[in-house]
Order: sequence, then structure tokens, then C-alpha cells
Amino acid sequence: MIRRMLRGMIRASHPGPAAAVTLVTVVLAIGTGVEPMRVVLVGAAMLAGQLSIGWSNDWIDADRDTAVARSDKPIASGLVTRSAVRAAAIAAAAIAIPLSLLLGPLAAVVNIVGIASGWSYNAWLKRTLASGVPYLVTFGTLPLFVTLSLSEPRPSTWWAIAVGALLGFGAHFANVLPDLADDARTGVRGLPHALGRGASSVIAFASLALASIVACLGIAAASPALVVVAVIGLVAGVALAVAGIVLALTRPPTRLLFQLIIASAVVDVILLAVAGPAIVAR
Repeated sequence: MIRRMLRGMIRASHPGPAAAVTLVTVVLAIGTGVEPMRVVLVGAAMLAGQLSIGWSNDWIDADRDTAVARSDKPIASGLVTRSAVRAAAIAAAAIAIPLSLLLGPLAAVVNIVGIASGWSYNAWLKRTLASGVPYLVTFGTLPLFVTLSLSEPRPSTWWAIAVGALLGFGAHFANVLPDLADDARTGVRGLPHALGRGASSVIAFASLALASIVACLGIAAASPALVVVAVIGLVAGVALAVAGIVLALTRPPTRLLFQLIIASAVVDVILLAVAGPAIVAR
């Protein structure tokens, strides 16, 4: 019984995205020069916030998931109760706040804004044409959270924030694509639903390609020694995006499309990680 509940709680937390975002944050913090103990706090605060967002998603969507018989959803399949997931979401958010405050008030405010943005998507904005805004905010503030976590807090560069925001916007469309049919059955109609599968796929790739371009230009300007790496990343990111757009416009949706979106996002994340201290505003 306990093992079943734990399995349900883990699945309800959206462990893949939570782990991925936390890993990106930690890698970025290390590359930026955040002190080791503070890197641990950065990772813990980000993980708590991401778990809170994941659990709130399944808690808030429980009725919708049950209505469409989502067997992959722990609450709908009976693995765990809605009240348990709700309690976990609130507890994780409560834990994220003091962890963030240990990094300083500025870093705390930025991380709390990111968490609140994620909750706003789950509770309301996912059903509106402004569904992409929380992704812009949550991912766009990620580099800022990292640089403000330095022992001497500094803002991040405009281009690092822009890359994060574009990554988030692309991730929004990529995340929604597999659920368009189920969402339509339960009245969820965000921006990707209004635009349709084809346009949403193109926008996802275009956002990630633009992120590669902005990252390349930012890295080249801030650290000329990394120009070659930046250009390689740019070529890879744009090539993947072009291939994905052609695929989206000429063929029915396949798993390859989603894999290309993930690959494009990984290129952009690597560019940010390679930039390291260059993302700190001077």
C-alpha cells in the first residue's frame, strides 16, 4: 500500500520535467561560478518549486483526467488521493520559500515568482490564449535566479533571460502537443489548441531556433573565445529546427517530431551552460 502510494506521488510530481529543470539550473549555477554550498541550495529550492508545480498540476486537473480516463495519471487511476497530492503541492511550495530565502531576498523573490507563475498556468492560464505567458516567466527567470544566487548577487544578461524565455515558450507548445485531443474533450483551449497541431509544432521549433540565435550572439559578444562553440551550437539548433518545421508541415505527427523538439532544446541548454560566467551582467 505504501509502495503504491509512493509510486503514485512520484508520478504525480511530473518527475521528468522536474528533474530536467533542476539539473539545468544546477549545471548553470556551477558554470556561472556559484559557490558549492549555494549550488546545493539552488538545486534544492528549484526542485521543491518544480515538484510543487508538478503536484499542483495533477491535483488541479484531477477531475479532467478522470473524465477522459487518463490511466497514466495517478489520481485518475487510483494510485493516490487528490488530497494527498494537494497537500504535497502546498508542502513543497512552503519548503521552497525558506530554501530560496537562504540564497538572499532577491533570489528568493525571483524563484517564488517562477513558482507562482507555474501555479497560475495550472489553475487558470492553461485554458486561455495567454497559456504561454507562465512558461515565458518561469523559464525566463531561471538564469536570473542563478546569478542572483551568487554570494554577490548580480543580474543576468538580457540575452540569457531571452534564451530562457524562448526555451520555455517552445517547451509549452511541445508539452501540450501530445494532449491536444484529451484537452479538447474537457474544454481546455490554450494558445496551442487555438492554433492547431501544425502551427504549434512550427512555433515550438521557431522559438527554439530563435533561442539558439540569441544565445550565439550573446555568447559571441560576451566571450569571443567561445565564438566557435557558439556557432556550432547555432548551426545545430537551426538545422534541427528547420528539419522539424519541414517534418511538421509535410507529414503526419510522429514521435520523431517530439524528439527533434527535445534535441533542439538540449542544444540551447548546452549553449547556456557553456556560456557560464558570460550570462552574468557586467
